[in-house]
Amino acid sequence: MLALLASGSSRSSSNNKLAESENATQNSNMSWGTELWDQNENLAIHTNRGIDALDKYANFLRDRVAIETEYAGKLRRLVKNYQPKKKEEEDNEFTSMQAFRNLLKEVGDLAGQREVVSESLQMQIIAGVTLLSKTLREERKKCLSDGANLQQNLTTQLSSLDRAKRNYEKAYRDSEKAVDSYKRADMDLNLSRAEVERYKNVMTSKIQQSDDAKNEYANQLQKTNNLQQQHFNMLLPAVLNRLQELDEKRTRGFREFIVGAADVESSVAPIIARCMEGIVKAGESINEKEDTFKVIERYQSGFTPPRDIPFEDLSKCDPDSVQDSHYSNSTSNSLTIRGTMSASKLKKRVGIFGIFGSNKQRQIIEACITMKNSLTADGQKEDFSDLPPNQRRKKLQAKIAELQHKIAQETNARDGLMKMKIVYEANSSLGNPMTVEGQLNESEHKLEKLKVDLKKYQGFLEKASQVPVATSSPQANRNQLQNGHRTSRHSNGSADDHHDDGDDQPDDAGSLSSSASPESGLGTSHTSLPGSGQGSANENAIGDDTYYEREVETLNPLGTCKALYPFEASSEGSIPMNEGEELQVIEIDQGDGWTRVRRANNTNGWDEGFVPTSYIECTLYA
Repeated sequence: MLALLASGSSRSSSNNKLAESENATQNSNMSWGTELWDQNENLAIHTNRGIDALDKYANFLRDRVAIETEYAGKLRRLVKNYQPKKKEEEDNEFTSMQAFRNLLKEVGDLAGQREVVSESLQMQIIAGVTLLSKTLREERKKCLSDGANLQQNLTTQLSSLDRAKRNYEKAYRDSEKAVDSYKRADMDLNLSRAEVERYKNVMTSKIQQSDDAKNEYANQLQKTNNLQQQHFNMLLPAVLNRLQELDEKRTRGFREFIVGAADVESSVAPIIARCMEGIVKAGESINEKEDTFKVIERYQSGFTPPRDIPFEDLSKCDPDSVQDSHYSNSTSNSLTIRGTMSASKLKKRVGIFGIFGSNKQRQIIEACITMKNSLTADGQKEDFSDLPPNQRRKKLQAKIAELQHKIAQETNARDGLMKMKIVYEANSSLGNPMTVEGQLNESEHKLEKLKVDLKKYQGFLEKASQVPVATSSPQANRNQLQNGHRTSRHSNGSADDHHDDGDDQPDDAGSLSSSASPESGLGTSHTSLPGSGQGSANENAIGDDTYYEREVETLNPLGTCKALYPFEASSEGSIPMNEGEELQVIEIDQGDGWTRVRRANNTNGWDEGFVPTSYIECTLYA
């Protein structure tokens, strides 16, 4: 059974091969010259349509190249528009932002591959299709011209044959008539012998003309048959076969160009796949826990939440404690979240010196503010004392590492210059050692300056490391009274106690910090000043004694302003305003983007606070 199945399958495969070979032989024997000898016009139309189809494919490729180019250009613009800005560079440490940056890089690579596809199609495929179409049209034109000439020759020969045939027919009819006329004349007895002889001569002449026409007709017929046989068996088939080759060349080129375009696309497919893998890898690299840890590392202040506020039983307090409580309330009313006290008769924030009584304290505060005015290029203090403890230590450590790296680089540069100088001194033909001397001095100067800066920042770090962590933030503890003592919180979290029986100790410079918002920095604001329509208020301040009181007078307005946009006060120290509302300007913008304004209040006199400078239009008095 198996043998029968095997023999059957072998016979089937052999039959298939035989059929394929017969089809191939039949296809090879098929030609337009023999099969389509009478379809010259249809073949001309067919070849023209084929070349038009090739041109249509070329136009398709051109449109696709335009789309690919536009797509690549838009991808590149998209990547450029979404590149991280300089102000966003600090967010690049997060894994999500790193993944997005890698995504943009991969999309840029994808755009590059689309450009490769566009250029390859333009240079290889479209150029080839255009050249082939031009060549085919020229060959087709020549073939049709040759076919037309052959047909013209055949038509001319057929016309000659038809003319010879008509001449022969006419001569034959004339000879027949001449013969009939001679026979009638010969039988007519009334005619003379001369007339009969004339009819005989005419008959002989017509018969001769008929024979000549017959011979000419036979000759033309022979020539026509030979030409026609040659035309349909050799000449015309050769032209049609050339058209066949031309059309097959066009078809073959069509196939090659389509495959070539696919090969162009396939050649960039592995790179595009790697780009996709890169995008997937970038997405998988995002780690939410790591980003959460980095957020904590960036914004952790080191402060602890504020403790519970103790209950004060006024019935059990002595007058001193009542005075302390009065001081605390007065101070808290006169202080804003900006951490400064209202100044009397002063229109600028620098008038904070007026709240201190002794010259010694003024000198100390002036020194503190001078130190705080030494800011870095990014607007931060040189010792980063305006930052919370943890952030300050991190900034200082980063600065120290940067300085150490610069010192190492400068040391290597100095060592290289010293070696160069030694070589020049040993062999003066290589160079003048004095030319290196200036560079050495400059390098030594830079190195010394870097070492001084390193020592300074190491001192800052040592000081910052020695400061204990605050139990609450500066915003929660600007001024506290504990057991008859005034405690002032500093920006670094430390506290100085001021006793009634001792000299006043100046607050740390950190308690005088300033920034670009009402929440921090030098400035004064009254959320509301009690009093009459004149806006007077009382406020406590610190002088040579532990506590003393001073009268706070209303600041004279510097001008007026009009609210361009509504503003909602979201923090202490700022006041809300409505669009179109007119306010008094009592303190102009000090460069932090906030202006201090005042408006009348029907309930308690005046409302004062800070509003964004960009939200108002100011008109200052002359």
